[in-house]
Amino acid sequence: MAAGFSDPIWRKPQAATAFQSELSAGATLDVVIVGGGIMGLSTALHAARAGLSIQVLDAGLIGQGASGLNGGQVIPGLKYDPEWLIEHFGKERGEALVAFAAATADAVFDVIRDEKLAVPFTRNGWIQAAHTETALIAAANRDRQWRSRGADVKLLDRAEIAAMTGAKGYLGGWLDSRAGVIDPLSYTLELARVALAAGARIAEQQRVVKLRNEAGAWRVSTQGGAELRARSVVLATNAYTDGLLPGLAQTIVPLHSFQIATAPLPAELAASILPGGQAVSDSRRILVYYRRSPDGRMVLGGRGRMALPSSAADWAHCERALTRLYPALAGIAIEKRWFGRVALTPDHLPHLHEPEKGLLAVVGCQGRGVGLMSALGKRMAGYLATGDVSQLPFPLSPIRPIPFHAFRQVGVAAAITWYRMLDAFER
Repeated sequence: MAAGFSDPIWRKPQAATAFQSELSAGATLDVVIVGGGIMGLSTALHAARAGLSIQVLDAGLIGQGASGLNGGQVIPGLKYDPEWLIEHFGKERGEALVAFAAATADAVFDVIRDEKLAVPFTRNGWIQAAHTETALIAAANRDRQWRSRGADVKLLDRAEIAAMTGAKGYLGGWLDSRAGVIDPLSYTLELARVALAAGARIAEQQRVVKLRNEAGAWRVSTQGGAELRARSVVLATNAYTDGLLPGLAQTIVPLHSFQIATAPLPAELAASILPGGQAVSDSRRILVYYRRSPDGRMVLGGRGRMALPSSAADWAHCERALTRLYPALAGIAIEKRWFGRVALTPDHLPHLHEPEKGLLAVVGCQGRGVGLMSALGKRMAGYLATGDVSQLPFPLSPIRPIPFHAFRQVGVAAAITWYRMLDAFER
């Protein structure tokens, strides 16, 4: 994973050597967590609070993956609405899953408050902006379902969304006031800090290359030659999943999410652009998402090329989207460009696996990873501490590689190009 093409300062200087703790060699640990993103760190924090001995191993640096480089949107819910979840999972599990999904944003803001995290944030809601009548009908259906469950949500008409976003081209939308915006890098680094304070150990640049079960304990081997023993192992590598657990990487499609940030906006422009501080995602097939940063920049992201970027031109689609929405920003400099890797599953739901006792894996953020992985990490910690599978909101499922996975990314790249063209016709 690279930082941005324009090499923004993505990591706080004071954190540069904070996570070089010694490895927990010798005694058998309760849990080794592979991956130091939001899922891994949330699990580590809550498991350490429950009294478990925890070692987090990250192949890179804390915050260097998509957990620190995402869009900063904290959105409750899943890709599917409550009625679909109940129909798909059955009434009992479906209702439990709806309740879990409704509270994923709370998991973020509660831990910021309770652990006194130094994380810039606003909690004024998230807008799902509709650019077609079909999207507006879908928003009304979503509004009905969540409103009937007491959620603080609101359907927006054309005038309301224009006033709240200052953007061009929307017919209306949907406001979910449970949502908010955070600085994702600060959040990831702060989760690591409090997990350390709670007793977890965190070690960077420790790639795990082998797992084997020996007499009921897991032996974890790193590229540097270290070996650890643990009763349980949690793979929290998501889009950075490799061949450590055979077949797991073939269950997801990793995509790149590209982002840009403008120079701080002049006061006369800033006054009419997202004055309430909401985050926005639109309804296009290849959606864009955007927010204002704490230092007054416009930050916009969207799906990028499948290959790693090689020049600033690889972010041109983001710049075009920005000026389409906000023509007045055409002359504002783009000062930062970066990207992160996200993972999609074929059914657009997170997948939880336990192929062998004590070996757990979680993949599939579906673009809502900040809230979803924060909440899921707490539940995973509960499962590790108690062995009670009802702690997990999603059922444990077998690892099922996607057929013809090697060709799937080629197909996805072609689909992105096709959908982007269709979106252009709907302006």
